[in-house]
Amino acid sequence: MKITSTKLKDCYIIEPQIFGDDRGYFFESFHLNKFTKATGLAVNFVQDNQSSSTFGVIRGLHFQKGVHAQAKLVRVLSGKVIDVAVDLRPDSETYGQFEAVELSAENRRQLFMPRGFAHGFSVLSETAEFAYKCDNYYNKESEGGIIYNDPDLNIDWKIPIGKEIISEKDQELPQLSALKKK
Repeated sequence: MKITSTKLKDCYIIEPQIFGDDRGYFFESFHLNKFTKATGLAVNFVQDNQSSSTFGVIRGLHFQKGVHAQAKLVRVLSGKVIDVAVDLRPDSETYGQFEAVELSAENRRQLFMPRGFAHGFSVLSETAEFAYKCDNYYNKESEGGIIYNDPDLNIDWKIPIGKEIISEKDQELPQLSALKKK
């Protein structure tokens, strides 16, 4: 397992070592001891989620607030996405910055983001199956978000203008500047 730092503190790209032969392949998608040794972070995943989306779907940017904040380890089971993590930790030197990574069934990359990050992705393939682990349980009252097209972030979702598919709820999210840096 190769673990690479991103420009955002405590946010990592994880690439598994793939063992393949004429029968198919095998890889370890996560190994706690290797992860902790490489990052110095301890996580305890308690919830797994999965979604299916079609080309042009942009989900996010979502986060959980307060005691319900979640660290996430995300990956694509089929298809291809641009995955985005935005640092919302008030005392972080990378507050308000984002990392965008292409995740696909083919490259098998994963992105880990600690608590205090907003997360979103756009689907670049005809369809995509997306899976992620969380270290805290979802809590509806603690939902938060940032509008996908925030001009201060200027994220390139790699979806042509007019081809975006965004939920009504996500279209009404505030800009990052409206969040208080506490």
